[in-house]
Amino acid sequence: MAMAVAQHRESSSGSSMDKHLDAGKYVRYTAEQVEALERVYAECPKPSSLRRQQLIRECPILSNIEPKQIKVWFQNRRCREKQKKESSRLQSVNRKLTAMNKLLMEENDRLQKQVSQLVCENGYMKQQLHTESAADASGNSLVATPQHSLRDANSPAGLLSIAEETLAEFLSKATGTAVDWVQMPGMKPGPDSVGIFAISQSCSGVAARACGLVSLEPIKIAEILKDRPSWSRDCRNLEVFTMFPAGNGGTIELVYTQTFAPTTLAPARDFWTLRYTTTLENGSLVVCERSLSGSGAGPSAAAAAQFVRAEVLPSGYLIRPCEGGGSIIHIVDHLNLEAWSVPEVLRPLYESSKVIAQKMTIASLRYIRQIAQETSGEVVYSLGRQPAVLRTFSQRLSRGFNDAINGFNDDGWSIINCDGTEDVIIAINSNKSFSSTSNPASAFSFLGGVLCAKASMLLQNVAPAVLVRFLREHRSEWADFNVDAYCAASLKAGTNAYPGMRPTRFTGSQIIMPLGHTIEHEELLEVIRLEGQSFVQEDTFVSRDIHLLQICSGIDENAVGACSELVFAPIDEMFPDDVPLLPSGFRVIPLDSKPSDTQDLLTTNQTLDLTSSLEVGPTTNHAAGDASLCQNTRSVLTIAFQFPFESNLQDNVATMAHQYVRSVISSVQRVAMAISPSGLNPAVGPKLSPSSPEALTLAHWICRSYSYYLGTELLRSESLGSDSILKNLWQHQDAVLCCSLKSQPVFVFANQAGLDMLETTLVSLQDITLDKLFDESGRKALCSDFAKLMQQGFTCLPAGICMSTMGRHVSYEQAFAWKVLEADETTVHCLAFSFVNWSFV
Repeated sequence: MAMAVAQHRESSSGSSMDKHLDAGKYVRYTAEQVEALERVYAECPKPSSLRRQQLIRECPILSNIEPKQIKVWFQNRRCREKQKKESSRLQSVNRKLTAMNKLLMEENDRLQKQVSQLVCENGYMKQQLHTESAADASGNSLVATPQHSLRDANSPAGLLSIAEETLAEFLSKATGTAVDWVQMPGMKPGPDSVGIFAISQSCSGVAARACGLVSLEPIKIAEILKDRPSWSRDCRNLEVFTMFPAGNGGTIELVYTQTFAPTTLAPARDFWTLRYTTTLENGSLVVCERSLSGSGAGPSAAAAAQFVRAEVLPSGYLIRPCEGGGSIIHIVDHLNLEAWSVPEVLRPLYESSKVIAQKMTIASLRYIRQIAQETSGEVVYSLGRQPAVLRTFSQRLSRGFNDAINGFNDDGWSIINCDGTEDVIIAINSNKSFSSTSNPASAFSFLGGVLCAKASMLLQNVAPAVLVRFLREHRSEWADFNVDAYCAASLKAGTNAYPGMRPTRFTGSQIIMPLGHTIEHEELLEVIRLEGQSFVQEDTFVSRDIHLLQICSGIDENAVGACSELVFAPIDEMFPDDVPLLPSGFRVIPLDSKPSDTQDLLTTNQTLDLTSSLEVGPTTNHAAGDASLCQNTRSVLTIAFQFPFESNLQDNVATMAHQYVRSVISSVQRVAMAISPSGLNPAVGPKLSPSSPEALTLAHWICRSYSYYLGTELLRSESLGSDSILKNLWQHQDAVLCCSLKSQPVFVFANQAGLDMLETTLVSLQDITLDKLFDESGRKALCSDFAKLMQQGFTCLPAGICMSTMGRHVSYEQAFAWKVLEADETTVHCLAFSFVNWSFV
């Protein structure tokens, strides 16, 4: 009979069995006993499980074994299991390190070959310089650039010849020296890096390269990457027109691809390419691609009328299997995007290899690694959703947003304000379908269609990540809750909703519920709940909350990304997998800095008229150093909002959408001015508004005028330096606010306590009028003392109640009001208020 042997040691003393174990001798178990113990361990691995003890008692074959022996056996069993897992993990890590080391060695060999080639070219150039005069006389000094031989693209033999030529050129770029690659800025290789990334230094078109280790088989990787619409957010459509075997085990495909334009300012691109898939002698799998010819080839001209034909130079994927599983992948993207067809201000987006790397090369490798981690179970998402389902939500939001920005005619979009004089473009789509492929019954047939209001504008000196992060965290600064409520209600079948019919208000509470994120956290998927409250008495107990599905990307300032985005769509609170989505949002794309004059950039194209209202303004002297660091920083902001409508309400919704988007643009411009280095920042002291003094100067005026009129110091500090006055005023415990001297005074400044009391921010402070601050008795007290204030320069208000912007009551023990005089001590700049010992009631 087979016997299992286990050695046990115990440090305690007592029974004879303990002594037996202490002696280091063996305890023998029968095969049946070992099998019974394994069954108990498999069902109850935890040592403290009562179920384990019950199973041991119920098993007769274990009755003659001492409990201490059983305990030691389980301890050894757990140790063996841990050792096995650790050994498996170390073997996996060792295989990955071996593969990565091989990759780095190959990269080092390639770099050495590149150095050797550069040395040879340098020597050749020196030789040419010595014979320059003779070469000029003969006229044959220029070395002819090798041209691709013309092939007959209408025959299989000709296509096979083009395919083999494409393969050779692609491999020379992927592993050779055909392109002068340099490391991509900000993407340093390391143990935690996704891969090794490089961009072209000098070549025709724009090119990027990546190589990395992926825990998937080569065939699986090739299937994913060939299905470009599934992973590329910029790919609108990919259609294989012809496919036939190449005769060597490979396949040749003729592919037509359409891509989205990132903004409303330039047309989209399409490609007519040959794609060649084959296996090399060393077992590597290759998928390479190149354009066949110019704009005359491919599908019908009508299908490509809205696109500019771009060119794919030999590009593709080299996928090599690794020992023990996984693959090493080389990716090359080499394009000519025909930058001549876009406005000058946007050409950096089409002439930058770095942008191609961010949008295509890095994105493809990240997606493959994301799939690999989801397949291995390393990625865990909340709310019980499968990773593939949540990934589909992100792709649907991004695709819907791109559809709205581009507004293709073959999708049913048509522009209704086409006179060319309006900044905001209004387009409608009466064919827009809200049905789901899995549930056609959910189609909303009562809708007349979808209306989209969109615009693009140029921003100066604003970091895209900071702007999008602010828009995400402070939705109330730019969004209208009633418009969100209208869109949410309109997506429910049978609802006849229109802004103003059932007025609600935003309570100020925004709850962000994360759903998932990509492996490097460059994109977040989340559900937003906006808490609403009805003004109508009978609807008091009816929930007015709004739920939004949202993706946010590019909010890490240190990350390397193509753009920063905030895209959202109203959803039902039940959130089914086939929920219809109508995305809206923002996209901010950074542009490479150029030394050209800003005013020239603003007048490059009529469609950038919105930038004329974006005031940059001169920087102050003490902030000139900070502002100069980013004075050439530019980015393009694209806004698109979609609104469902019924046929009889099209004109009303169009007017509402136009006004709303203009309001959002104005809010975003204020936000951009506030968060830019030349915007409102108390620590730096820039301008508060176009007509206001610097914050530091205003702080001096406030404190000096307070001392002049009230005979005491506002800031009780022994010594205040010039720069610390603003800091101390900002941190003062009393709420200090300043309002303008207008027919309807609005607030122009508040310290931190003042902002907390009003429950607002510096950006939206200028939307608050003085009459909204006090309650009825407070307004009466102020009116009665206003003449006194203007005559003697100050007044003291008794204890009272004021209101925050969120509708909450704030009590204060005493309030002082005084006139703030400018430097000449005769001109009144504004009125200041100080609320002592305030608190929420």
